[in-house]
Formats: sequence, C-alpha cells, structure tokens
Amino acid sequence: MSASQLAALARTADPQVVLRRFLTLDALVTGVNGLAYLAVSGPLGDFLGVDSALLLGLGAFLLAYAAGVGVLASRGRPPALAVRAVIEANLTWAALSCLALALWLTPSTAGAVWTVLQAAVVAGFALLQHMALRARQGSSE
Repeated sequence: MSASQLAALARTADPQVVLRRFLTLDALVTGVNGLAYLAVSGPLGDFLGVDSALLLGLGAFLLAYAAGVGVLASRGRPPALAVRAVIEANLTWAALSCLALALWLTPSTAGAVWTVLQAAVVAGFALLQHMALRARQGSSE
C-alpha cells in the first residue's frame, strides 16, 4: 500500500493524523469487542462454542487494552516506542488466536470463523499502524 493509498484510507495526508486515526479505530473496535464479551458472554459463548468464562476474561483484557490504545491515540504525537508495542501486541494477538484455534479451542463453526476473522482484522490494524508510523517517521526526517 502506497502512502497515497494510506492517506486516502485515513482521509487525510497528515501522517500524524493517519497514525492517530488507525490507533483510534483499533481502540474502538477492540473496546466494542471487549464490551460484547463482557455483556453477553453466555449467549455469545454458546454461539461461538467457547466457554463464557474465557470470554469474560478476554472481555476485561480487551477493555483495558482498548483504553490504553485510546489514551495513546489521544496524544498529540504518540511515542514511536508505544506505537511499536501496540503493533507487536496486535501481531501477537493475531498469531495466538490462530494457534489457540489450531491447538486448543474447539469452537463451533461460527467460533472458528470469528477467531480467524478477528485475527485478520487485528493483523490488519498492525499493518496499517506500522505503515502510518513509517510514514510519520519519513515525514519528520
């Protein structure tokens, strides 16, 4: 993806704003996911074929993570080291989701599809954030 495609996706050419928008989007999607896991862990667990206690724990973790990413996104210039930590955490989450599916989870078909899709979305956030961070660093040099 080129810098112009990234700017078009974020609807701005300012690399700083691009990075903050992708961090904000990550925080919002993660927060909504965490809230859903907390609010309807029983029915959602039944549908996905996953223990509701696991969803409760993941929901609490995701809400805390979303809050941290949201705070980072609210900064005028998010520190590169913290952004890299978010990128690494997102890549780790995506990889662990797929490993858990392959090695220990036995979800329903919907749960397997959900696990793969959310891993792809999180990996996509990592890619967009990485590209935005590189664009920001390239514009400030």
